[in-house]
Amino acid sequence: MKLLRLAPENTKFPFMRFRRVSYPFSALLSLIAVALFIFKGMNFGIDFAGGTVIELRAKSGAAEVGTLRQLGESLKLGDIEVQAFGNPADATLRFGLQSGGDVAQQAAVEKVRGAVGDQYELRRVEVVGPRVSNELVQSGTLGVVLSIVAVLTYLWFRFEWQFAVGAVIATMHDLLLTVGFFSITQLEFNTTSIAAILTIVGYSLNETVVVLDRIRENMRKYKKLATAQMIDMSINAVLPRTIMTATTVMLALFALVAFGGQVIRSFSLAMIWGIFVATYSSIFICSPMLIYLGLRNEDVDRKVEQKEEAEAEGEFGGSAEAYAASMSDDIGDTPVPAAPAPKRPAPKQKSARRNRPR
Repeated sequence: MKLLRLAPENTKFPFMRFRRVSYPFSALLSLIAVALFIFKGMNFGIDFAGGTVIELRAKSGAAEVGTLRQLGESLKLGDIEVQAFGNPADATLRFGLQSGGDVAQQAAVEKVRGAVGDQYELRRVEVVGPRVSNELVQSGTLGVVLSIVAVLTYLWFRFEWQFAVGAVIATMHDLLLTVGFFSITQLEFNTTSIAAILTIVGYSLNETVVVLDRIRENMRKYKKLATAQMIDMSINAVLPRTIMTATTVMLALFALVAFGGQVIRSFSLAMIWGIFVATYSSIFICSPMLIYLGLRNEDVDRKVEQKEEAEAEGEFGGSAEAYAASMSDDIGDTPVPAAPAPKRPAPKQKSARRNRPR
């Protein structure tokens, strides 16, 4: 019985050939993400923008989250968040700050009380002000920064410093594009989104470390192989594992988007985008960075550069397959130079006897 394979075996795709395209493309996307964050902003949820939290308990039976959400939206109080917690009879209802100050906020609470008072008991009413929201923003940002610093320190001791710098650049690239995704889609950004960002950071670093570990192994095994070819060989070796991991995670996330409900919708969509970006950055951002940081400065790298330029001019017909075929001839085990043939001693010439007079 054949096993399911999502990627062919023994691929020889020249990933490093596209590094001159991937870097400008990623830089452009990062600039767009920063511009969207500055000029368009984020759709901050109640946790970050402030609002009111009302804890409800059903007087009979279980709390119906869907009915409460529809009832809250009919009151036209802005974005409404309804979540079940604790026992089945408990639920929380959240809505944002109302224009008009404390008076308008208190009037909104009375609207909710009048709408649900017959079926639910208001056990707690708590107002989350802008000051608390700013503290949450600072705590979330600090958590992300500390996690990146901790990973940088680990990679610095675990691998060479070039590996650590490449991993951090790829992670920052993923964070910027995720922030741009939240900004352009205007998905609600709340504490669940912070959890999504931290999860994306962990997944991105996991994919990156897998590729870097294989590159380090091949560095020791193929000492005379060009850096670009060695990185291509390493990525192709872990490509089936990368595709299988990303596919299984995507299937679970699509199920969460379809059946998870509104509460975790922003988390699931952000994770889908993050998995795609993390897989891309581990191949096209982190790995080429090792070449630019001078992981190995060898004369053979210059030969590869000349080969790429010659291929661009049409020496290989301008096709990626021809380039891969030319590269595969050099990717095999490094040939050991043959020992020179032993020199045979020159035959001794017999000296002619001199005719001596008798």
